[in-house]
Amino acid sequence: MNTTNASAELFLNELTNLLKGAKQDADKKIIIFPPYTHLHLFSKILKNSMIEYGAQNLHQNDHGAFTGEISAEMLIEAGCRYVIVGHSERRQYFHETNELLALKIRQALKYQLTPIYCIGETLNQRQQNIYFQVIEEQLNTGLFHLSENELLQCIIAYEPVWAIGTGVNATPAQAQEVHHFIRLKIAEKYNENISQQISVLYGGSIKPSNSAELFSQPDIDGGLIGGASLQVNDFFAIINSF
Repeated sequence: MNTTNASAELFLNELTNLLKGAKQDADKKIIIFPPYTHLHLFSKILKNSMIEYGAQNLHQNDHGAFTGEISAEMLIEAGCRYVIVGHSERRQYFHETNELLALKIRQALKYQLTPIYCIGETLNQRQQNIYFQVIEEQLNTGLFHLSENELLQCIIAYEPVWAIGTGVNATPAQAQEVHHFIRLKIAEKYNENISQQISVLYGGSIKPSNSAELFSQPDIDGGLIGGASLQVNDFFAIINSF
């Protein structure tokens, strides 16, 4: 819940200009998830850009009396191709459960939106050494109801909640440990080929100072950037470190 249309437009113009002078990498995707009120602006500014965009959430129903919510059809009409499902803040502040998020993932796929499914443990769960169980349950309930083809249309983002905005960072080794565990669980449920094909992003306070080391880990395929994405130079530096 940041930026206005005016500041978002300035940000996009600055980022686009920075990217013009950077080396282009066809395998690198840059996706921005603005507030809903910015989507129309993004559709105009990014029409012929390498930058893609998506939404921060969606409702699990097609339409109806759900005041304040947004539907997959509305997002598609606004030009979105991606949507975040189960962000740690949605889980924490709005009490979204794994069961609800499974419905949202189904809804996203129904409308050909790529869901970025967020999972991760709290500080208490980390301290109790139950974080593997927590993540396995998030995968089993929220994601593993899908077929192989459906799963391959999804992206996973690991967010250690204890390392977001707390000043305590997960080490690259800690992040890699969980990413490897996620791939193991996917391989057990589906197969090794599927586990290697699906993108698993890291979303735990990535900054220009730690992004390169995090992205160098074998099972980390990219980042879900939070606060650092609000500063165009920091965001650009993170993009360049990948």
